Amino acid sequence: MIDASDLTRSQLRRTLRQQRRNLPAMAQRRAALALYRQLAQHPLFRRARHVALYLANDGEIDPHLLIAAAHAHGKQVYLPVLKSWPRTSMVFQRIDAHEKLARNRFGIPEPRRDSKRQRKVWALDLILLPLVGFDSHGGRLGMGGGFYDRSLSYRARRKNWHKPTLLGLAHDCQQVDRLSMASWDIPLDGTVTDQGWY
Repeated sequence: MIDASDLTRSQLRRTLRQQRRNLPAMAQRRAALALYRQLAQHPLFRRARHVALYLANDGEIDPHLLIAAAHAHGKQVYLPVLKSWPRTSMVFQRIDAHEKLARNRFGIPEPRRDSKRQRKVWALDLILLPLVGFDSHGGRLGMGGGFYDRSLSYRARRKNWHKPTLLGLAHDCQQVDRLSMASWDIPLDGTVTDQGWY
């Protein structure tokens, strides 16, 4: 576990991204399988009908087995799609099992925008989201663009209703002792790694 107290957010982000990128391909495949085993039979995943995930990039732990399992069990699966304007926002769009994807401005595959297949974020049951770093208090360090925080900002105004459940997905090596939270940061309900739940 990294002591985050002496590092700025950008230094910490750089360090953790390098750490996950340095994982060998075999370790990445084992981590993806272990993540699947942690989540596939869990009630939060099994009960969810509308599940948003992501396509792994930059050393992120890969949820492709969970995407396949969600499709196999008849769940509606969504991926984030960046909006062209405003350029810092995104929506969630349903995908089919064999859908053709195109690369967005960051080089990450995503479905071609189709408003009829998009779902409001508050109408999703579960979002499994990527992260750069996490702590055991719900803190999440993302890539720095604020896309998820902006999309989920409505949660800060809700007192009793916090749908969807937000679970960060990460390699265990991405845990830090404590992240400082900015006022706009939306805390996670938990984080799942290849080693366990936090």
